[in-house]
This record gives sequence, structure tokens and C-alpha cells, in this order.
Amino acid sequence: MRETCLNQTELAARWKISPRTLERWRWIGDGPRFLKIGGRVIYRIEDVEAFERAALSAAAEQYRKD
Repeated sequence: MRETCLNQTELAARWKISPRTLERWRWIGDGPRFLKIGGRVIYRIEDVEAFERAALSAAAEQYRKD
């Protein structure tokens, strides 16, 4: 069965970034959509993948401009 959600530590490991980066992004309103349930922050896989696609599209667009 495929996981449908990631916690902060799992997403940080997936992207090889610090969990604190995700905390900062949440605080400034950046990064992927997340849910906060009972004090726990979770990221749905579909939201993570949508954020990745958007980042890829933005990077490709920037590359075309240069």
C-alpha cells in the first residue's frame, strides 16, 4: 500500500533539506500545502507532487528566459 501522507521529517528527507526549512516555509506561507491535525503537520503526497511540478515548471520557464 502506498503512503498518502508524509510528516515533516519524511518530506525533508525526500528533498534532502532541513526540517527547519519546511518550518520556515510554513511560517512565511511558502512551500507545499499542509494539514495540521491535532498539533501534527502532515503533507499529502498529491500536494507535494503538485508543488514539485510547479517548481519544475518555474525552473524550466526561467531557463528559457536566460
